[in-house]
Amino acid sequence: MTNVFPAVVVLAPFVAALFCSGFSWLEKRLCFPTALIGLSVSAYAAFRLFLQVIDTGVVQYRMGGWAPPFGIEYRIDLLSGLVIMLVVLIALLNLAASHRSVLQDMEDRPGTFYSIYLLFVTGLLGVASTGDLFNLYVLLEITSLTSYAQIAMGDPDRGPLASLNYVFIGVIGASFYLLGVGYLYIMTGSLNMVDVAGLIEPLYSSSAVLVAFVFCMIGVWIKMALFPLHVWLPNAYTYAPVAAARVIAPLMTKVMVYVMIRLMLTVFGLDYVFERLDLSQAVVWLSTLAILAGAIMALAQHDLRKMLAYIIVSEIGYMVGGAWLGNELGLSGAVLHIVNDALMTFALFLVLGNFMYRLKGAGFTDLQGAFARMPWTMAGFVLAGLSIIGVPPTCGFFSKWYLILGGLQAGAYPFVAALILSSLICAVLFFRVFEIGFFEPEADGHRDMSRAVNLQEAPVSMLIPLGLTSLSLVVVGVYSGFIVETIILPFLRM
Repeated sequence: MTNVFPAVVVLAPFVAALFCSGFSWLEKRLCFPTALIGLSVSAYAAFRLFLQVIDTGVVQYRMGGWAPPFGIEYRIDLLSGLVIMLVVLIALLNLAASHRSVLQDMEDRPGTFYSIYLLFVTGLLGVASTGDLFNLYVLLEITSLTSYAQIAMGDPDRGPLASLNYVFIGVIGASFYLLGVGYLYIMTGSLNMVDVAGLIEPLYSSSAVLVAFVFCMIGVWIKMALFPLHVWLPNAYTYAPVAAARVIAPLMTKVMVYVMIRLMLTVFGLDYVFERLDLSQAVVWLSTLAILAGAIMALAQHDLRKMLAYIIVSEIGYMVGGAWLGNELGLSGAVLHIVNDALMTFALFLVLGNFMYRLKGAGFTDLQGAFARMPWTMAGFVLAGLSIIGVPPTCGFFSKWYLILGGLQAGAYPFVAALILSSLICAVLFFRVFEIGFFEPEADGHRDMSRAVNLQEAPVSMLIPLGLTSLSLVVVGVYSGFIVETIILPFLRM
């Protein structure tokens, strides 16, 4: 039974999506519990699978019984197991937190949303599981198509346009990646990642391999919105439905960073990436610019949604730069930051969802008096903000610490300076919001803070996921060293 867990992880939300699609026509009330059951089964299988990988090593599953390299293989190692756990837990918590907002925003089409949502999660889980380069492309497109659809279901005026812009740029990114895979297939005759890695080593001097690597990297960078390829992201995340933004924002870019690291380490190999190619310094400089540009653009915003979107652009620079430093510390910091940033971003977007549900807006003027009106939500916001800034013992501090050490070891001092400066800018960003929420009176009639408080706290169903996620920011921070020593370093040294 244990050997089928890689398939169950992906198939459970897929089957639930099919049932939700049917129930949307027959009995809409069954859509939410069906989605919840599907993701719960997937979460259980992911947990069991992760324990098995830690205990026995890499788990392989052959789809349809066909052996690789001709068949599609799902290959779960420590890194993919960690990412799978991250994806399914965030998706499950967000589903529980989003039930009320889905009923409020999509009263006439909840079944449609849940079906698309589950297919999006299915795509992400498949991307993290597959060991086949072309199957990875197919799953990336499933993920992209469903994210386009979710974004278009948001703001009726700006959502469809933001989605269309994302479609145009996403197609370009997918085309670059597919061209790169095509070159690899021409040169090796295989699409299995491990098989390609064994066949490609004698071909390192080939210009076709170089073109394949560059095309794959450009495609992935477009998909993850690495500056200056980020233009689709701010509007897409700002105008998407809250229930969709809370899962797309924390997971889409982080899973694409995982894909980049997977291609670098498993397919092309560290020798080719860091010794034969002379690109590391250029990419680290690009990441440095991404960190600073995202942070500075966030400073210019007066809406919390846009501010968080540009912070994500900055955080992408952290992970890409860390991965390209070319040392264990930098790669450990990049992988750890995939986990940490997903949790931090998820917590912030949970808070954003609470604001949108109760205050009907997330402009800075909407947040006046928020500490008095929504104390528990603001407590989660403070903890998530401190984690983004990098205040110990929150998880954001520890991944930044590894990235800084990796940057110092590699001599990438501008990258280290950008990390520190962006943290200071984040402190300005979040303390500005703290000041508005605590000291400024409610915009509604400029209520005197000494009078009775107009409590507008979010429902318990929204506060519990926020509380669990906020607590995880500290727990993961405390156990960051353990995660690096038992999961990340063993993977890097395989």
